[in-house]
Amino acid sequence: MSTRFHEYLALFRKQHGYTQAQMAESLGIPRSTYTNYETGNRSPDFDTLERISDILGCSLDALFGRTMESVRISKGHPDVVCESKISYQISPTTRRVRRNRRRGKLAIGQQDFRVLRESGAYYVDKTYMVEDFLDSMYQITLITRPRRSGKTLNMSMLAEFLDCTKKSANLFEGTYISESDVMTELNRHPVVFLSFLNVKASKSSQLIEQLGKTIKREYDRYYFIISDEKISEKQKQEFEYIYEHLWPIEDIDKSISCIVSSIEVLCCLLEAYYGEKVYLILDEYDNPFLSANANGYYEEVRGVLAGLLTSSLKGNPSLNRAMITGVQRVAKENIFSGLNNLVVCTVADEEYSDCFGFTEEEVRELLDYCGVEFTEDVKEMYDGYRFGDAEVYNPWSVSCYAEKKELSSYWVNTSENSILRNGLSERGKNFAKEYERLMEVGAVEISAELSMAYYEKANDMSFWGLLINSGMVTVQEKTDEECYIVRVPNREVWKAFQELTASYLRIEEECMNRMVYALKRESMEEFVQEYQQILLELPSYYDLKSENSYHMMMLGMCVFLRDSYDVWSNRESGEGRSDILLCAKKRGLPNMVLEFKYAGEETQGLEKLADKALEQIQNRKYDIQMEGTVYHIGLAHFGKQAKVKWKKVKE
Repeated sequence: MSTRFHEYLALFRKQHGYTQAQMAESLGIPRSTYTNYETGNRSPDFDTLERISDILGCSLDALFGRTMESVRISKGHPDVVCESKISYQISPTTRRVRRNRRRGKLAIGQQDFRVLRESGAYYVDKTYMVEDFLDSMYQITLITRPRRSGKTLNMSMLAEFLDCTKKSANLFEGTYISESDVMTELNRHPVVFLSFLNVKASKSSQLIEQLGKTIKREYDRYYFIISDEKISEKQKQEFEYIYEHLWPIEDIDKSISCIVSSIEVLCCLLEAYYGEKVYLILDEYDNPFLSANANGYYEEVRGVLAGLLTSSLKGNPSLNRAMITGVQRVAKENIFSGLNNLVVCTVADEEYSDCFGFTEEEVRELLDYCGVEFTEDVKEMYDGYRFGDAEVYNPWSVSCYAEKKELSSYWVNTSENSILRNGLSERGKNFAKEYERLMEVGAVEISAELSMAYYEKANDMSFWGLLINSGMVTVQEKTDEECYIVRVPNREVWKAFQELTASYLRIEEECMNRMVYALKRESMEEFVQEYQQILLELPSYYDLKSENSYHMMMLGMCVFLRDSYDVWSNRESGEGRSDILLCAKKRGLPNMVLEFKYAGEETQGLEKLADKALEQIQNRKYDIQMEGTVYHIGLAHFGKQAKVKWKKVKE
């Protein structure tokens, strides 16, 4: 039976003068859970319903509109036709039918707040970010977060709330912010909102065109103001001149000049028209920098991008406050150095920590809404990011899983891929030791600079900063100033490390896939062939001069097995420390013990050395804790030559 419970709940609450936060506190549940009750995204269980009834002093029938005790929905709503009194009963089956019947869609990939809310799609309430922003004392706030963590939707929501050209009250009904004192600021301010999410191109001229096109859309939105007498003739001419040269581009020099000054000029005109300074909301501001770096024309456009940001943020007298998001902070010396009122909120800072990404409670509610079970596999696959003091999930991946119900890797690290690959090739031995330690145990203590772009200052610290900011690793603990223990967040990101590690080792990803999957299938002859081929194709500079070098190379390749195996290196087992243990996570997969040997001279027999490795595995009982099928694998090397022997010892 369909009900309007969520409407009655909101009416009774308001009659008693309670806020949503107060109701949530009284019920002992998160505020987001209660908000979902009033938006109709979630149904409370029977125990919670009884507590709601007690707090609001009404019967369950009244909450469901079944008696004359129910309130008539007044102004703006049709009267309620009360039904006969029916005692309220609920069962798991009833809840499931009701939820599925009224369930709205998941608007996966929808980043426009207005479209999302008007479509009735499921919304994870992050509106408290508006309150955090308006309550802060910073004029310019830069928030750095990985891709697909909800930045664009949040910025669209913030712009929708502040923008005086919009009527947004209905969009925020039932959300956290609707009960906040800052609702007095709703649709009260001039706003310039730009998202550079799609400003990327393979050539510099195309990027300039994309940039001009994006800014021109905001000029289009405010074109009406130049017909007002508040705008001087000189200002009208300046507006028209910039408008004409933003796009299409006919004279590149004139267009660049107009792009650089465009935001500052628009802010000045808006101040003249509205009589107050402007809020600037700039989403994914560093995306053009990343695209330019990835495609090799960074120096060609660096001045344009730096000039645009400098005039918008440093030399803009009409700027009230600005909120900026991106993956990392760029061009520190040339753009942000003079901004004493700029605050950078990195992934290690507590400000806005729960505004991006989904908390576990939000994930549980979303999956419950979609009729999908929350399991430990879900947690291992998508959990593990840490923003400040909040542990969060990747929203994109969780939403895709909720919709498709398939535990798969959905997170794609796109814009930073070439920077990461190039950076790995440029780093030296000190970084290599730390990276190999990360591959070995999944965590490592490093020094990192989170507020500097790698391509602005290429060193180990800024590269670790890029790995953190891009979501490839997450901060587990801050141990000192710019010192952190970082770890790979989850199984999904381990998969992303496959491509990165292949690039690091200068080996084709396909070759490593074939080799490790041969191990899983117990195709040992194929494994040996692929391993020997990989050694032959290794770049000549790769240092294969000791047993440890082969050990570390194989350990890097084992990242391809982490979905199915626990990978242990130099772990105490039996009567010693084994080189590599591959312990199967899934029943039916073989376990592996790998021992590496190195011939000091070419004349030493590799075959005997491989036999010696097998004897060591057996004599020292490295496999003592393994159950099921176990293979002992001895690998002997000299240069790019290898002899591999194996023995199947358990079933």
